[in-house]
Amino acid sequence: MGRVIGAVGIHSDITRSEQRGALPSEPGRGPSLGIDLQDRSSNLLLRERDLREQAEEALHSAQVEIQDLKKLLQTGAPYPFPETCHTYSFGEVIGQSRCLENVFFRVEAVAPQDSTVLLLGETGTGKGLVARAIHSRSLRRNRPLVIVNCTALPANLIESELFGREKGAFTGASSQQLGRFELADKGTILLDEIGDLPFELQSKLLHVIQEGEFNRLGSAKTVKVDVRIIAATNRDLYEEIRLGRFREDLFYRLNIFPITVPPLRDRKEDIPLLVGYFLDKFNRKLGKNIRTVTNGTMGDLMAHSWPGNVRELESVIERAVIISRSTTLQVLDQFNAPIPVGQRDEARPLVELERDYINQVLQSTHWRIEGNRGAARILGINPSTLRGRMRKEGIHRP
Repeated sequence: MGRVIGAVGIHSDITRSEQRGALPSEPGRGPSLGIDLQDRSSNLLLRERDLREQAEEALHSAQVEIQDLKKLLQTGAPYPFPETCHTYSFGEVIGQSRCLENVFFRVEAVAPQDSTVLLLGETGTGKGLVARAIHSRSLRRNRPLVIVNCTALPANLIESELFGREKGAFTGASSQQLGRFELADKGTILLDEIGDLPFELQSKLLHVIQEGEFNRLGSAKTVKVDVRIIAATNRDLYEEIRLGRFREDLFYRLNIFPITVPPLRDRKEDIPLLVGYFLDKFNRKLGKNIRTVTNGTMGDLMAHSWPGNVRELESVIERAVIISRSTTLQVLDQFNAPIPVGQRDEARPLVELERDYINQVLQSTHWRIEGNRGAARILGINPSTLRGRMRKEGIHRP
């Protein structure tokens, strides 16, 4: 307001000067005093207009910041991680949900026994972790746990891998080799993805379960073993039996004590515990110090259907820890966006993820770079560094 009054005062002086008559200009001395004063008055008015526009812009920015703060109170506040006093935990098998409580109960019940266990559940639910928990609580815990992935082994080699071979058993067999069952003697063997075991080998596995003996490939000598068997599958074995791809008698031998490991979408109350666990795990692994997850981020994690289950969640948290630049976890995954067919098997480069993250933060701050609510502060870097990254990555305000 003071500047406006000053400008009016100058204009009044100009008017009075004009009423008295302008002073004649001297040759070589430039424009008259009256013209100089008029120019100064115009400049002051223009300056006042600029200041008014800046004030309006600052007011708009303040209003935006107030809205951001309101949003922060709703979604950006730190998520309060639950107490862990009632948490069940077998290694990375962590949770408080009722369905997982049933898994822990069945593990504790069967672990000290030698009964065969069949683990059922989708890919990524943690069946392998449950198998390890059973073995570590069994009387065989000081003996080996041998893991066999029936899908990963080539069909022409799976028999020799499971039961061993003699020298010369087939072309290329230059020496004797012990099979996985012999290596697991007095211990436990996990037959992962048992539903993919070739049909012609299922009868030999059935014989091992029933008699505790087998023959190496290329040998008539019987080998006796004392092995506890845990099998796991993500297939519907009843359907496999109906289709003639799995032996019914083998199924009943394996299905002595079934344990169904629930998918993550059925135990979403366990997600905060898993997020906290994986956050600590990858902080140690990557040398980070990320301690906060916002309510908004946790809400997104809780809302996702997690088709890849716990394994998918673990991957998401590891990526987020890699990308995050402050002590608050930043998750970039677009959970609800379908992945284009051409990109499903391609990992996005880290540089691309960082560029997207910078762009996302800039948009969230309405392209404000400096200040307590600026993008540089959120990213944990200097404003000059951020501007340099923007130039390098070709990030421009639209």
